[in-house]
Amino acid sequence: MPELILPTVRLHAAFLECRDDWGPGLHEDGFGLGADDDVDSPDGFAAWVHKRVRLTHPAGEPCPDGPHGSPRWIVENGRVLGGIALRHRYDDDLGHLGYGVRPSARRRGLAGWALGEMLGEARAVLGPDRVLVVCAGDNVASARTIERNGGVLDGIRDTALGPVRRYWIPLGR
Repeated sequence: MPELILPTVRLHAAFLECRDDWGPGLHEDGFGLGADDDVDSPDGFAAWVHKRVRLTHPAGEPCPDGPHGSPRWIVENGRVLGGIALRHRYDDDLGHLGYGVRPSARRRGLAGWALGEMLGEARAVLGPDRVLVVCAGDNVASARTIERNGGVLDGIRDTALGPVRRYWIPLGR
């Protein structure tokens, strides 16, 4: 049974295995991994995890040191299968939620399950009555996942990374 957990240093090897499953380059949005992040060395990984967790605050408390959100890893039997993050601050380009599931764990409904779980957190933490979720314009699987979770297509926007589908999901307060 999968679970959503806070990023943790104890799963360093499992995280690297997940990252390597995607191949070279930056990875899915749910991890918040940047081009300059060192996750290979134990010290670099610990600093990255600390930064991700430090910027996480419950129930919308103010975060004086930068953007905040609720990052979670999708974990099952000690394996990191993916990540999902709820942004507590609205971002018109990235939306409120970003997620990704490693290639070898896809087609199991994990993204839909994780998105549904985080929508519950969004209801509790955010003030708006809806959240924006975006995906690559050609990512049909992600579009279907968002639609199954109540997403209504707002349109497709051209970005520096290519076309992006924009979906609003009502939170049903």
